[in-house]
This record gives sequence, structure tokens and C-alpha cells, in this order.
Amino acid sequence: MRARTAIVCSVADQGVAALTNILVLVAAARLSTVAGFARFSAVYLVFTVLLGVSGAFTGQPLVLRRGGGEDTRSACRSALCFTLLAATALGGLLAAVCVLLPGSTARALMTLGLVLPVVLGQDIARYAFATLHAQHLALAADTLRLVGVIGALAVQPHGAPAARLVAVWGLSALPALLLSAAALHGRTRGTPVALRPLLAKGHLGRRFVVEFGVGNATSQLSVLGLGAVGNPLVVGALRGATTLFGPLNVLFTSATGFGPPLLGRLATDRLRVRATAALAAVLALTAAAWATVLALLPGSVGRHLLGATWPTAAALLPATGSQYAAMAAGTCGLLALRLLDPRTTLSIQVVFSLAAVAFLATGYAIGGVTGAAWGLCLGSVCKAVATWTRVARLTRAGARAPGRISADAART
Repeated sequence: MRARTAIVCSVADQGVAALTNILVLVAAARLSTVAGFARFSAVYLVFTVLLGVSGAFTGQPLVLRRGGGEDTRSACRSALCFTLLAATALGGLLAAVCVLLPGSTARALMTLGLVLPVVLGQDIARYAFATLHAQHLALAADTLRLVGVIGALAVQPHGAPAARLVAVWGLSALPALLLSAAALHGRTRGTPVALRPLLAKGHLGRRFVVEFGVGNATSQLSVLGLGAVGNPLVVGALRGATTLFGPLNVLFTSATGFGPPLLGRLATDRLRVRATAALAAVLALTAAAWATVLALLPGSVGRHLLGATWPTAAALLPATGSQYAAMAAGTCGLLALRLLDPRTTLSIQVVFSLAAVAFLATGYAIGGVTGAAWGLCLGSVCKAVATWTRVARLTRAGARAPGRISADAART
């Protein structure tokens, strides 16, 4: 597949996946009672965490592989098999525990355990297709998933319990999983399944899981903490402002999760770093343009989007827009480090995630909600500077060992 076509398919695939998540929540909200939607949302949050862990442990190391030889095809085949086995074991344990517990939430979690191999298996196939430069197959499977889940939820009765909605949502991904498995089998036929490297001590997935936990949990808990000890409106204001930048999160996810196979086609590290820097500039300008569009929205449109939260969120747009521009640079810097030496990103994630918490708290103490938003922005700026400083150092020194990056063989 040509690079331009692969990029278009990859971004479109991320858009379809994001749209699926949005429409699932909207459909569940329309079908459920308030209490039922709260249960469904709680279960969906658990799934989101498990999805992130699965992608970090299995998917992200996979896309760092280069070339389409037998080793790479075997790794793709192994990744899907490992995910199906691990999800079956974990889902079975979750279901066994929850079947002993009372309540509707426990039944919904039990149902999640039963469908977990389907939804995680279908997701990990997307990483395999990206690694094999077959992004069009990922797009086809995710489109089938979108059509299937919306069609299945559309025929559910109003007031359907959360467990039923979880079952319908999970099983509707089965056709997409079967399509992905068949297409992946056709491209990896004859290659061995090797699960042991995924459990080896030096597997990069362990580092990436820690990065996922630090990068996501720290920011989420810090905002919730401010709401608990300070003003609860902080949570709504900051969440409202970041919700407006949801489309940029899709682009960031595309860059980090599916960018390495595309950039890996370039001949040298210097060319890859230049391409990543250009991507950072494009994403930063996109963030600035999107912030400008949001700032120019009429108040009536804004209130239609966020309701009563709009005035507070609108006041944070300069800070949040600047933060997302800095996040664009930092995200691409981390992408460049993943290509140069994936073992260098963990320390940056830990240090600057903690620094962002300190900046957030300090900003809130000085300037309230607006100060907190600018504190988050400062944290993103510092993280971006640190990542690109490390990229420049590695590029000058030629620190990365020659040869193909192996997510299996790398050692901590």
C-alpha cells in the first residue's frame, strides 16, 4: 500500500473507532434509565482501562517492528492469539467473581467478562494490520463493527438493563473479529505462534503499560483530587474544555499507536525524526486552528454542546488550546523516541506526569480554575521540551543500536 493511502486509511480508521465509542454511549444513554446508564458507563470505563492496557502491552510493541518478513508476520499472528487467550482467562475470572456478587452492576461486569475476548481481540487486530501495512483491512473491520453495533443497539427496547446492553455491544463485534481473523490468517499463514516472548522479562509492553498507567491515571486523579479538596466545579470545567478537543485526541492516538509502521518506511533515523517534527508542526497548528474555531463559536452553539458548563469551559479555551498545541509537540516527540529507542520514554512520562500534577495544583492555588488550566499547559510544554531535547541528543550521538527494533528482544 502506498504511504499516502495508508495514512488516510489509518486516520479514517481512528475516526471510525472514535465515532463508534461516541455512538455507543449515546445509544446506551437513550435506551437506559439514569441508573442503568450509570451502570453501563461504569462497565464501559472498566473496558476502556482494559483496552488501554491491552494496547500498551501487546499492540504498541508490535507496531515498532519493521519489515514484512516471517518474524513480523509471526508476531502479528502471536499477538492476536495471545490477546484472545489472555482476554479469555481474565474475562473468565471477572465473570466468575461477579456471578457471586449481587446487583445489576455485578451482572453487567460479568457480561463484560464473557465478551472481553471478542472486543479486545478485534482491537488488537488493528495493530496487526498497521504493522503489516494493511490499514485498509483495519478500516473495513472497524466499519463493519460500527454498522453492527449501532444496528444491534437500535433494536433494543427502552429501559434495557445494563447487562443486556453490554452483551449486545460486545457480541456485535463478533463479525468484525471474524473478518479480522480471516484476513490476518491469510496474511500470516504458515508462520509459527510464539507466545513466550510476550511474557519475557524484557518485553517492551511492560514499560508501555506503566507509561499508560502513569500518563492517564495521574492526570485523571489529580483533577478529581482538586474537585474533592477544592471546588467540585473544577472537574466539570476542565473536563468540559478538554471534551471540546476530542477530535484532536483521535489524531494523537493515530500518531502514537499507528504512526511507527508508516514512519518506519523511511530509510534513516534522521529522515524519521524530520518527518515526526513536521507531523508535530502540523498537529500543533491544527490544535491552534481548532481552538480558534471554538473561541469564535456563538454562545448559543456552545451552550448546546456543553449546556451550563459552556461559559466556564469557554474561559479556559486559550489555556486548553495552548496545552493541546504543546501536547502535539510532546506526543510526536515521544513517537520519535519510540522509533529511536523505546526504552527512553518511561522516565519522561513518569517525571513530567508528576510535574504536571504539581503545576496543576500550583496554578489552582494562584489563579483558581484558569490557573489550573494554565498549569496543565505548562506541564505539557515542559514535557514537549524534554522529549525533543532527548530526541536531539539521541540523533546526534547515534545512540540507537543498528538493526531493526525488536519488541521481544529489548531488555530493560
